Amino acid sequence: MSSVRKAFAAGATAAIVCGGQALAADMPQLQPQIVYQPAPVIVNQFEGWYLRGDIGMTNQEVKSFENVSFATASGFGFLDEPAFDSGLMVGLGVGYQYNDWLRFDVTGEYRGKTRFTGLDHYNDGGQRTNDYTGSKSEWLFLANAYVDLGTWWCITPFIGAGVGFTNITISNFRDNNIIAGGGGYAKDNTETNFAWALHAGLAYNVSRNFTVELGYRYLNLGDAQSGDLINLDGSNSVNNPMIFKDVVSHDFKLGLRWLCCDDGTPQRTVGYAPRPVYAQPAPTLAVPQQTYVAPPPPPPVYTQPQYAPPPPPVYTQPQYAPPPPPVYTQPQYAPPTYAPPPPLSRRG
Repeated sequence: MSSVRKAFAAGATAAIVCGGQALAADMPQLQPQIVYQPAPVIVNQFEGWYLRGDIGMTNQEVKSFENVSFATASGFGFLDEPAFDSGLMVGLGVGYQYNDWLRFDVTGEYRGKTRFTGLDHYNDGGQRTNDYTGSKSEWLFLANAYVDLGTWWCITPFIGAGVGFTNITISNFRDNNIIAGGGGYAKDNTETNFAWALHAGLAYNVSRNFTVELGYRYLNLGDAQSGDLINLDGSNSVNNPMIFKDVVSHDFKLGLRWLCCDDGTPQRTVGYAPRPVYAQPAPTLAVPQQTYVAPPPPPPVYTQPQYAPPPPPVYTQPQYAPPPPPVYTQPQYAPPTYAPPPPLSRRG
């Protein structure tokens, strides 16, 4: 009988193990989700001194063109508004990269000669004209500060501002009055003005030490003026230079920066945000949710109460306490008190 039980138990165990393995083999296996992590783009940042060079194109404007004689000329006006041609500029500078966001430099540049033209008309007993020609050039010196706005794929947008001064020269100024057969000229003149600028652009980090810039600059150069205007016959009754009011320029520059003197700051690397990668989600195994049903509670079991007889009374013999002996108190005798008789009186 014992061997039969052992054989039955072994068979049941084998059936349970084999059944569990078959059930596990029938269920689909979950595949691990593969997420591709692209290698971040690393750009070395630096701090230290750098040299820079710039070349670009100037596009200059003048707000107004003034002379004291314009106010007295009858019917005066411009047929061709005064304007400058575009020109070439070249510059050099030295700067310091303070950190990843802030840098400073000092620049000096020569802005090449640009041709000036203008044509006015007035009435002097007949229609007259003045055809103006000349050229302008300047030296410009600025102290600049820039904010680098972050780097993506080696490209760093930046903004900045600068202040300084300029030596602006008007040369070869001529006034040709062809109709009247006259005209005039002015000597060269240089003015020194306060100058200011606003910068914006993109910088490309070719390497740790070499950066290429493409930038735009708004530049205000102040006022310029020629020398005193003299008639062709040498006469001049009043000091009347030609004044160029509020000269501004829209400059487009290509710049190069070379880190020449690293200050020994430990090299840092910046990881740029990778492009988004979309991973196929792993299949989700739908397993039916099993509901647990609690078994019914067992029926109540009635327990017959056990009878416990009351305990037998316990009789206690009262203890006799004899009364206390009487206490006799001797009465106190008070002797009687006799009052004396009243005195006898005589009648006389």
